[in-house]
Amino acid sequence: MSNKKKYTGVIVPAVTPLTEKLQLDETAVQKIFAAFYQNNIAPFILGTTGEAASLPLQVKKDYVQAAEKNKKMGSLLYAGISSNVLAESIEFAAFCCLHAVDVVVATLPSYYALTEKQMLRYFTTLADNIALPLFIYNIPATTHMSITLPVIDELSRHKNIVGIKDSERSEERMQRSLQLWKDRDDFHYILGWAAKSADALLLGADGLVPSTGNLYPEIYADMMTAFKNSDKEKLYAMQKLSDDYGALYQSNRTLGESLHELKRLMHKKGLCEAVVMPPL
Repeated sequence: MSNKKKYTGVIVPAVTPLTEKLQLDETAVQKIFAAFYQNNIAPFILGTTGEAASLPLQVKKDYVQAAEKNKKMGSLLYAGISSNVLAESIEFAAFCCLHAVDVVVATLPSYYALTEKQMLRYFTTLADNIALPLFIYNIPATTHMSITLPVIDELSRHKNIVGIKDSERSEERMQRSLQLWKDRDDFHYILGWAAKSADALLLGADGLVPSTGNLYPEIYADMMTAFKNSDKEKLYAMQKLSDDYGALYQSNRTLGESLHELKRLMHKKGLCEAVVMPPL
């Protein structure tokens, strides 16, 4: 992790806190963000953990505006703009640009299987038409496609594409990715696979995106401190805690079921209601 890089550290994919009427719970946003900032963590709203694919546009806009209201001075705010409609992603990126979002994040459209050429064209067109820096988001668990490393490497030369958030569960892919990009000051690799957080940091990853940070952000603050202090024993002790707490809501559940269970645990901590959007 280079000191010259901008998009680094712990970036928690925030849940979308909802009321019983399926509206944004702004009081819960304030609580969740306060816990993040207390632990020097940046929020990433409207990602997979945030149920973004199931949210009405108005709820998405409400979340961006609530995030703007609660944003800590000097911090970075990440927001997902993924859609199966390219124009919608471009329009939502423009909205984010007006409301204190610093970086936008996008997956592939997920209905049609795409060729590598189509993947390249999609992200290039998106990056060409938005004002904010763009992170590519690779998550085969939901898009059912993997963005190959050669495609990402070619896209990494685009002046508006600043990094990859990779949630594909492959150690070989993680190692090859870091060999390609860890020494690039203009391109960032952040890992969305919490079980390999410690390993990724030691290999040169720029950041982590752990959903369990919604529940216990202090684990990842301590993990980063241990890494910076070259304290491997503490680093892997925090990895063990991450694994144990992650298992509380993820073990033997589908991704959708785990998001509901995560909110149930957050409700027990007084952070938000245990309400998820249909169909979850």
